Amino acid sequence: MHGPAIDYMVDCAQRSILFLDVMRQRGNQYREHLKEAVPNVLDYKAELVLDGRTLDPPTNYVLAKVLPPEGIEPDPQRRPFVVVDPRAGHGPGIAGFKADSEIGAAFQAGHPCYVIGFLPDPEPGQTIQDIARAEAVFLEKVIALHPGADGKPCVIGNCQAGWAVMMLAALRSELFGPIIAAGAPLSYWAGKRGQYPMRYTGGLTGGSWITALLGDLGAGKFDGAWLVQNFESQNPSNTLWSKQYNLYSNIDTEPQRYLQFEKWWGGHVFLNSGEIEFIVEKLFVGNHLAAGDLRTTSGEVVDLRNIRSPIVIFCSEGDNITPPQQALGWITDLYQSVDEIRSYGQTIVYSVHETAGHLGLFVSGSVARKEHGKFTSNIDLIDTLPPGLYEAVFEEKRSDTANADLATRKWIMKCEARTLDDIRALGGNSLADERRFATAARVSEINLALYRTFVRPFVSACVTSKTADWLHRIHPLRLQYEAFSDANPAMAPMAEAAGHIRANRKPLLAANPFLAMQEAFSKQIVFLLDGWRDMTEAVAEQTFLAIYGQPALQVAVGIDPHGSARLRPVPTSPLHQELLKHKIAELRRRMSAGGLPEATIRGLLYAGMTYAAVDERGFELMRRLRVAHGGMPLADFKSMVRDQSNMLLIDQKAALDAIAGMLPPDFETRRKAFDLIQQILEVRGVRAEENQKLREVEVLFLGSSRQEGIIAQTA
Repeated sequence: MHGPAIDYMVDCAQRSILFLDVMRQRGNQYREHLKEAVPNVLDYKAELVLDGRTLDPPTNYVLAKVLPPEGIEPDPQRRPFVVVDPRAGHGPGIAGFKADSEIGAAFQAGHPCYVIGFLPDPEPGQTIQDIARAEAVFLEKVIALHPGADGKPCVIGNCQAGWAVMMLAALRSELFGPIIAAGAPLSYWAGKRGQYPMRYTGGLTGGSWITALLGDLGAGKFDGAWLVQNFESQNPSNTLWSKQYNLYSNIDTEPQRYLQFEKWWGGHVFLNSGEIEFIVEKLFVGNHLAAGDLRTTSGEVVDLRNIRSPIVIFCSEGDNITPPQQALGWITDLYQSVDEIRSYGQTIVYSVHETAGHLGLFVSGSVARKEHGKFTSNIDLIDTLPPGLYEAVFEEKRSDTANADLATRKWIMKCEARTLDDIRALGGNSLADERRFATAARVSEINLALYRTFVRPFVSACVTSKTADWLHRIHPLRLQYEAFSDANPAMAPMAEAAGHIRANRKPLLAANPFLAMQEAFSKQIVFLLDGWRDMTEAVAEQTFLAIYGQPALQVAVGIDPHGSARLRPVPTSPLHQELLKHKIAELRRRMSAGGLPEATIRGLLYAGMTYAAVDERGFELMRRLRVAHGGMPLADFKSMVRDQSNMLLIDQKAALDAIAGMLPPDFETRRKAFDLIQQILEVRGVRAEENQKLREVEVLFLGSSRQEGIIAQTA
């Protein structure tokens, strides 16, 4: 018999060899992945629909139809889902690299699915605007392929694809159904002090000039590995220790999951220098998208207020790359109140996860099963919400949950009305901080101009395509894969040794005391690395605040150090104000128009104001009744809901007074309509007599029927 120490030493030796063999497999997988014509990690079969390289101008983007797994038949009448992959250093396919994913959730809800992915190398001269044009063509194609669908495509943009989708929707809103932006940095300056200081990076490096330098060192191509390395530096304990230790300590069960993720994480892609310079200069350091002053080459303003499709913003308190302030700050940047949101006909729904990390927002299985599953199954509810600001909250079903059969999965989704104060409560910048970021943006512009004038010609003359290729090959992130692959002769014995160990493997008993010591040692390393991260982040924040808070520097670059005015003025549109006046006048003229359907929706909306929330159970009941009676198409229903909601906002009293003239004279028909309103409101388990507004609607529909005993009292 062996003692615990000997058993542990043997197990350590076995795990070490098995660990090295997984590293060898990872390296070989990396090399094979690079050889693929269209490297991706999509776990579904797909068919190419459109190749962006055939468009004018050409891009390296493609549109593919995702084929459903066996046993699932998407409903051709349901709106298609289009997932746009983030081009942030990694390859495409992450939104569907396993069953519990965004694509998997869409298939489960019966929707056809498409992905917009990309090839590793950009087309020469390709720009962000060219990509937007290509994606517009792709969406036009999807719409043409589904002429009978009950709505425009729902488009999901993850991470950097989120802002790209929002930019396109601001220019071509007619192509979009609901938009879901997960972990998308739309307002890059925003954040809270003492938390997630990645937003300071641009200022601490002197601005976007270093991005231009890296692009020039790549002979006009920017290596996405630099972006991945930037992500990894935000969490050194995971990068340097936990990820590898988790594999080592669970070597008998972890390899498949580890290799699956590493296939995507190591699939580095390239961007043109012009693309990454636009992203960093205009969106990150400059923050022009949230300010509403980003322009196309033709002078067209990219204003997010022009988006007419419902917008779902999904973010997390645990996201150190795109915290909630960056995902949601554009709302308070562009709007003064919820009424202003409504004046643009915009519906914004947000959801803040408590713990999920950045990648977890679009790759976590639990997030896919819950949040993405509910967004997908309730996409029609989101599409028909009246304009305004809402928070999506999720309530777990219990044994006493009323009408639980009307809600899919294990949770019930509610969209609760919110105000801009709820967004501000998440935290944000002071005016002094805004001045600091504005100063950093000005310094960046100056440094970039100096670099382009005095340094770029020299660097461009020295760097050839072969030099750039060599620099790409020796990037540290690539070397860590290559060094452990079969290209390294020292790794040759590992496969045979690991095979022998697996054939005779007997994992160590969990009760071995040395395992507890190992875990304690690991936790100490994580503690030290986290402490190092906290210290460096605190130093970075204080350095940024000290440098860019200097009044002399602010004055030197044209920022008023004592100014109290908004540093990012939102341009007002006289045309919008004029159109709004015409729209209000039109709605007033139509206040008495319509019949029973319009009156029923108006009464339902008025009575529903008591709850300040839309529950998926009520919407599902309404949908079933609408379908059962051969009801109107979803687009017409959405239009009716919006019109009736706006009428109540414009002049509530006039809108209610007009109901009596819209109802048919037949009492039984009016009674059935009121019963429908009551049934929909009661489906959440709230007693109707607690709703005073419902009693007012009852009088409008049935007169004094309660006193006359025409209808029975509600039990």
